[in-house]
Amino acid sequence: MKKEFTINGMSCNHCVASVEKAINQLDGIDKVKINLKKNQGVVKFDEAQVSAEQIAKAVTDAGYETEVI
Repeated sequence: MKKEFTINGMSCNHCVASVEKAINQLDGIDKVKINLKKNQGVVKFDEAQVSAEQIAKAVTDAGYETEVI
């Protein structure tokens, strides 16, 4: 499954790396692509192992506001 997220609070590539790291630590993540300029992320993942809500929580726990689009 592929989902898009809005991610607010990122200001630099370090922020992007932090978000990517937080998401990639979850089981079932296939691919993460974060766009700093658009404040968006696209995550490809296995629904049997992780949910969009769990991904959003990982981003929030990393210190950024997020919402599933």
